[in-house]
Amino acid sequence: MLYLRKSSVALALMLTLGACSGGGGDASSGDTGSGGNNGGSSGDITWVQGTFANAGIYKNFCANPRSGTSDKTGTALHEKMWLRSWTNETYLWYSEVPDNNPNNYATVADYFSQLKTTQKTASGADKDRFHGSMSTEEWEALSNSGESLGYGVEFQLLKASPPRQIVAAYTEPGSQAANAGILRGAEFLEANGVDVVYSNDVDALNAAFFPTEKGKASTFKIRDVNGTERTVSLTANTVTQVPVQNVKTLTTPSGKVGYLQFNSHIATAEGALVSAIDTLKAQGVTDLVLDVRYNGGGLLAIASQLGYMIAGPGRTSNKIFENTTFNDKHTSTNPVTGQALVPMPFINTGVGFSYTQGQALPYLGLGRVFVLTTSATCSASEAIINGLRGIDLDVVQIGNRTCGKPYGFYPTDNCGTTYFSIQFRGENHKGFGDYADGFEPRNAPVLSGEPVNGCNLADDFTHQLGDPAEAMLAAALQYRIDGSCPSAAVAQFAPPRGTQESVEGDALSDERQQTLFRNNRVLTLPQGNSQ
Repeated sequence: MLYLRKSSVALALMLTLGACSGGGGDASSGDTGSGGNNGGSSGDITWVQGTFANAGIYKNFCANPRSGTSDKTGTALHEKMWLRSWTNETYLWYSEVPDNNPNNYATVADYFSQLKTTQKTASGADKDRFHGSMSTEEWEALSNSGESLGYGVEFQLLKASPPRQIVAAYTEPGSQAANAGILRGAEFLEANGVDVVYSNDVDALNAAFFPTEKGKASTFKIRDVNGTERTVSLTANTVTQVPVQNVKTLTTPSGKVGYLQFNSHIATAEGALVSAIDTLKAQGVTDLVLDVRYNGGGLLAIASQLGYMIAGPGRTSNKIFENTTFNDKHTSTNPVTGQALVPMPFINTGVGFSYTQGQALPYLGLGRVFVLTTSATCSASEAIINGLRGIDLDVVQIGNRTCGKPYGFYPTDNCGTTYFSIQFRGENHKGFGDYADGFEPRNAPVLSGEPVNGCNLADDFTHQLGDPAEAMLAAALQYRIDGSCPSAAVAQFAPPRGTQESVEGDALSDERQQTLFRNNRVLTLPQGNSQ
């Protein structure tokens, strides 16, 4: 399925200008290499194929330095040369990156877009589908509080090209979309008078669905799940994501089952997850359904904390949640932090994102968890699956194949743009991390991913999330009783995997870059691996 907010292929709007932050150039290595006249100065610099200066020489020399920062006057070539050296030093697959002349690229963004591997996974997908950048200002707002510009509705494109089908996956509590009564499954028929299903005016549709101007209003004609058609007006504004929703306890003849919808590993999720687990524990749940079907990832430490809160100390004590390995230049030291490489444990205390640092976490102490997934389940969410499987906790996957991202990075700022370039690979306590084609229920008709016990099932937009009648949740409850899967999936909501990567021409796509946080496994400074 194509998740509009999560498109990682549209890089046209990557910001290329100005203003860097952080320390000055570092020429202490003595390696001027291709640096020319002191490299980091505003003088001439020269590209020499195969010769790389220390990235610190070019750091913070910017074409458009910001006032009031440590930015220095430089050129676009300085910024490109920093990206080139930084990639060569820290990119996981640096040896697979062609060393093309940066002078041949019109913009910094154009140059950065090709600083990645072109190799494929076993299924034929691009090995690196996660390369990109966004403004540092936008990155900080998104990662710290989940703030982004929009209406508060998670659009989902079931078909990218005419006849298109766009539905609401869910809405953020208190948002304009929620206040307008837009519910999961509502279908969007018109946008500002433009026919959504058949129109070729893609620019107008993108402008309506993905506004870039705060305060701009758009009118949508929608068809609710009950068949009622109506018109709603929505104004683009700052939306704060609520990462944990629908925490509830379902009473069944064989015990209480907890359910929680977990949408993003942002900083505010730490406290919200603690509250959710506290609630479910107090209600005496004996099983848990974790709904991460729209969770593209985020802060890895939060994934580790949730793994601990599910499994408890008995199963996680002295166990590795994820071991991070960098490229072959850095086998014992983290190239970003400079610290010795230490595996991330199952974190059993708060780390200070939104819950008191050092305070003990609650836990359920379960031996099994049901995880609801789609192709939008990515990175840090996949790390939960992999980490728990590494300690032999029974993970039951309900849904379809996850995105396949056992990789991660440290978001790195230079000149006002934060760059995301794969720097490490994650492995669980058993040393497994080979799921570049995702995790997939083993009863899938064509099994391409790493097989997991469970049921292959399409997303069901005819019911609300958390409704026991919703297809994935119903399948989890059924599997819990007798280990069986439904006889048929909700086929009408199962467009082929891969649509997201082939959008072009008259297809709709979200070109904003907030996906770069939400589709990833992110380590942050200064905590790094110690989170």
